[in-house]
Amino acid sequence: MDAITIYHGSPSIVTPVFGEGKTYNDYGQGFYCTENLELAKEWACSQDSDGYANQYILNQDGLSVLYLNDPQYSILNWLAILLENRKFSVAEGLPQEAKKYIMEHFLPDYKSYDIIKGYRADDSYFSYARDFISNTLSLKDLKQAMMLGKLGEQVVLKSERAFKALTKGKIIPADRSEYYARYCERDRMARESYKEISSHAFSPNDIYVIDLIRGGIKNGDTRL
Repeated sequence: MDAITIYHGSPSIVTPVFGEGKTYNDYGQGFYCTENLELAKEWACSQDSDGYANQYILNQDGLSVLYLNDPQYSILNWLAILLENRKFSVAEGLPQEAKKYIMEHFLPDYKSYDIIKGYRADDSYFSYARDFISNTLSLKDLKQAMMLGKLGEQVVLKSERAFKALTKGKIIPADRSEYYARYCERDRMARESYKEISSHAFSPNDIYVIDLIRGGIKNGDTRL
């Protein structure tokens, strides 16, 4: 594999250290980056703080990469990983059973990889996930919702080998007056679009989470 340029948006200059970081991020503990410089700048800034896009060169030679947007994986594989790692409330009854079913039948062996590439989630994405496992959002609409906000793909370094393959590059400043405003507008538009998606009328031809359970639909099923 070729080397790629990646960026980590942060309010500070970052020297990544293996074994540090939150364990409840999208894909668990790791170093979260993107190949998109402009998105990294958005993630770097807050309402009160400028930030930096920390640039790195990642040599992927010899590293195993789990690419969750590959056709062999579905949005349910991504959701299963999210459900295992992220902390958000899940109601009793069907939502708890749905969470258990998805994690049991759609969770890939993601912990064995050096690098994971896939969708990035933010707080609004938990509304989509919660609505799906509560049986109020169809699988088709969940897929559509995941495209909202155009958050792009993230590149997550998971193993010590991946960290050792990283070379630090430039430090690129990000001005909060520009990039925090961009972040807020992206989030606003995504939430407005989701209101429209979530108002779609029930369709008997769409798959809902209850259909996964009742139909015994598992990973790789042709009905998905």
